[in-house]
Amino acid sequence: MRGMDEKVRRFFSSLDRARFIDNEYRLLAKVDGPLPIGHGQTISQPSLVVYMTEQLQLEKSHKVLEIGTGSGYQTAFLAEFAHKVYTVEIIEELGTRARERLDLLGYRNIDFKIGDGNEGWAEFAPYNRIMVTAAPQLMPMELVDQLAPGGIMMLPIGPSGWQELVTISKDMDGNITKRKLLDVSFVPLVKSATNAH
Repeated sequence: MRGMDEKVRRFFSSLDRARFIDNEYRLLAKVDGPLPIGHGQTISQPSLVVYMTEQLQLEKSHKVLEIGTGSGYQTAFLAEFAHKVYTVEIIEELGTRARERLDLLGYRNIDFKIGDGNEGWAEFAPYNRIMVTAAPQLMPMELVDQLAPGGIMMLPIGPSGWQELVTISKDMDGNITKRKLLDVSFVPLVKSATNAH
């Protein structure tokens, strides 16, 4: 995995985070911390994006599902190191702007959807990797179901404020293993009005 780490870090150095922020916080793009992007959402801190990308162990053959397109910053990392990315964002304005940015950067291996990330994107399942960039309170079983055998899902789980960043690995028989990586603080995973029970 050594070479992968170096590739991710080299890509990180080449990607200007300011391109993903279009408010007054753009001036702070080089700060290693989360920044507001509107609609109560944030762009993750760069060091965490690099760490999560490395931990996902992406390969160029992988099909990846991302829940929470947000600014598109994490999406760029996924698209750089995977074969195909399917990304879902519930807030239409954020999803539309992310698509425009990533199109400008030349990515042609990303499909975008405006919708409820809790449901995943069953049409193109199963996925080799799933990355969730907002925190559900409980394990989202619909997403687990969309993870391919041999796949890895990464997500923060827990109540608003502080969560555990975990990986969920599915073996070839469909058995699930959960492993905690870090304590983190992500925005909650938003549900659509029709799903908010």
